[in-house]
Amino acid sequence: MKVLFAADGWEKWAPAIRAACPEAELLQTARPDSVDAIIYAPNGPGCDFAAYPSARLVQSLWAGVERIAPDPRLTQPLARMVDPGLRQGMIDYCAGWVLRLHLGMDRYAQDGIWRNDLVPPLATQRRVTVLGTGALGRAVAGALKGLGFDVVSWSASGRAVPGVPAFAGPELPQALARAEILLLLLPDTPQTRGLLNAEALALLPKGAAIINPGRGTLLDESALLSALDGGHIAQAVLDVFQTEPLPPEHPFWAHPRVVVTPHIAAETRVETAATVVAENLRRVIRGDAPLHLVDRAKGY
Repeated sequence: MKVLFAADGWEKWAPAIRAACPEAELLQTARPDSVDAIIYAPNGPGCDFAAYPSARLVQSLWAGVERIAPDPRLTQPLARMVDPGLRQGMIDYCAGWVLRLHLGMDRYAQDGIWRNDLVPPLATQRRVTVLGTGALGRAVAGALKGLGFDVVSWSASGRAVPGVPAFAGPELPQALARAEILLLLLPDTPQTRGLLNAEALALLPKGAAIINPGRGTLLDESALLSALDGGHIAQAVLDVFQTEPLPPEHPFWAHPRVVVTPHIAAETRVETAATVVAENLRRVIRGDAPLHLVDRAKGY
């Protein structure tokens, strides 16, 4: 089968995909009517999907597909990237920051003062809410549950994570009201954009912390700054933003209760993602349905 590679990073991706799926002929240019599948990411040279009518799959190299799914030229099945390395990276990031916030590690300044009155509660006493129960949300909720935290999840559908109580759709206020630490792992859709606005932030308990490694569009940045300045939100750890890279003059950089990380929470790892791509290419060869297909109506 002929596979068109329309993404950035040919030098690292091509050897890995060829090794994982030697039966596929990976190309950077090809006669449009000969292409059986397209490997795509928005950071590459672009792709007019309508020019490849014989393609039976568009495989995204990104977990998020909000910059691909709305393209009216896309009529082929679209598969998002569900990468074990990306999933583990997100677990590492979220667990690390939840533990840091839970334990109050930043309270112990190295200034010679013995603060042994600042003893954190146990994880079982810390209420955590995870918004989003896709592959990453489920993995993070399960990992935090395994560490002993009092975890619940929320999603529009109310899809449950084993061992984790689930809230659905209209129960968002209840999920927010008990969130001492809130993690945002929802996809970017018209329904989720600006979901965490001033009204939603006000539902969080006073002194809550927010971790957003999901999508910058989920959070009203002005409302968050107001909630931080007013003392209702104690701290925010932000990895994604409405504008990226985050401009140097943005107030998040200088805010004493904001930690900015540069969209590094979970990166697609070539060595693990190549096996995911290979499996879907083999499924196309066999005539089977690809894994992780996107519901175009939902946008994820």
